[in-house]
Amino acid sequence: MTAKPPSSTAIGLYARATAGFEERVAATLQILREAAAAHPGRIVLATSLGAEDQVLTDLIVRHHLPIAVGTLETGALHPQTLALIGRTEAHCAKLSEGGLKIEVYRPQAEAVIQFVQRHGDKAMYESLALRKTCCGIRKLEPLARMLAHRSAWITGLRREQSDARGEVAVYGHDDQGRSKVNALVDWSWADVWHYIRSFDVPYNPLHDEFMPSIGCAPCTRAIAVGEPFRAGRWWWEDEKAKECGLHVSQAPGASAPAAEAPAVSALPLR
Repeated sequence: MTAKPPSSTAIGLYARATAGFEERVAATLQILREAAAAHPGRIVLATSLGAEDQVLTDLIVRHHLPIAVGTLETGALHPQTLALIGRTEAHCAKLSEGGLKIEVYRPQAEAVIQFVQRHGDKAMYESLALRKTCCGIRKLEPLARMLAHRSAWITGLRREQSDARGEVAVYGHDDQGRSKVNALVDWSWADVWHYIRSFDVPYNPLHDEFMPSIGCAPCTRAIAVGEPFRAGRWWWEDEKAKECGLHVSQAPGASAPAAEAPAVSALPLR
């Protein structure tokens, strides 16, 4: 297979050194350090294995931060996304003697089987309600298990990603009272890819196919020039906010993360 010319890859298209980049990296690293100190042993990066989360994973391992990394293996991911788990662990093994073992959370098999038997494997295209039910089974319930014994989690949300995320704060809380730390809110897409290029961070090759936001295979397509960042997610729906439910209920706050909090119950199973 002929390799793509660098100019046609995501790095070639998007990576740019911009003013203040080093300061943004330093600020994000400080946010991560403070969050880890505030929630010792009870904090996780919930990674989608997208470009932003690959940056955060690299920062966590490169700087030996005591933050776990977990991902949701929905049973409907692209092969390229699944392969990135091992590639990321191999990259991290070069950064730290202990490396990184990514926690993988899968949906309950029986719930998936029953849903597909009742509604078919293309149910997400039939109605918004069925699509959100599918997201609940494949994403929200496994996320509940990832967070069940934790008091904080980290995301790669950025304000630039969509109008719905345009005012997201660095610090907030989820519906169960856990601290939610959005450590890249003021990074640009150029910043993300400049970091990936600078530190040779592995990324999903689907980003080279004009997929800036990658989810489950049936619900992700490439975007055209001029389309919004998340236009390739659930493109058949009329809803302006393209979300699966993982990030729609955040209550933003302006204060730094609180000290160690008591354990909170898991999100309700779906």
